[in-house]
Amino acid sequence: MQRFTVFRSTSARLTLFLDSVGDLSLFGLRAIQESFHGPVELGETARQLIQIGWRSGPLVIVSGFAFGIVLAMQTGSSMVRFGAQAMIPQAISLGLFRDVGPLITGLLISGRVGAGIGAELAGMRVTEQIDALESLAVDSFKYLVVTRVIACVIALPILTLLLNYSGLLGGLVSVLIAYHASVHLFLNNAFGPMSWSDYIPPTAKTLVFGFIIGTVSSFLGYTASQGAVGVGRASTYSVVLSSLLLILSEVILVKIILFWFP
Repeated sequence: MQRFTVFRSTSARLTLFLDSVGDLSLFGLRAIQESFHGPVELGETARQLIQIGWRSGPLVIVSGFAFGIVLAMQTGSSMVRFGAQAMIPQAISLGLFRDVGPLITGLLISGRVGAGIGAELAGMRVTEQIDALESLAVDSFKYLVVTRVIACVIALPILTLLLNYSGLLGGLVSVLIAYHASVHLFLNNAFGPMSWSDYIPPTAKTLVFGFIIGTVSSFLGYTASQGAVGVGRASTYSVVLSSLLLILSEVILVKIILFWFP
């Protein structure tokens, strides 16, 4: 009897999980469909771009600069052992632009923006502000969800480039201080071996990161319930679930990029 109860409980949890995955998938498909149909709320989209992109800029730049310094120190300590100091700039640039930069940017924005979107929409839901918008014949989904998803998709590539170049600047400062290299030599070694396939595909995959952050956080906030508890849950789960999906999508997208651009 106890074993049957445990099995039934596990089955119920699995069913609930699959229902949530299906609801999230349909929510994302609806966001994509609504993005290409009907008038776009340009004013709200611009406001979200400022909130998500412009106000995240200082965090991204400072984080990228600090990470570039750390990456230069860690890479330099390994390269010096093999007498390959000249390859330090190349290792920094390839590491930032191809793999580390996009993922770190996604995780930073997931923590800063994802929690904010989830909490904001959840607060509007539990205080019936969304119902009030709909009573005024306003499409709440397009006004609240689509604008945030579009803003995230547009902002992520720009913020990724900011982090990459600020990280490269941090690596430059670290190499200049530690190894007394010239700026020209560093930049020549950093950008010389790189091609367009090292710039465009890794930056383009952040479009997917932006869509994940915007969709997941909007879904959890838009469908929140249970008052203040639901607001806190939406805020927390937005960060956790977005970060987890970012890491999983990173694995898949890197495999796809390596297949098309070996």
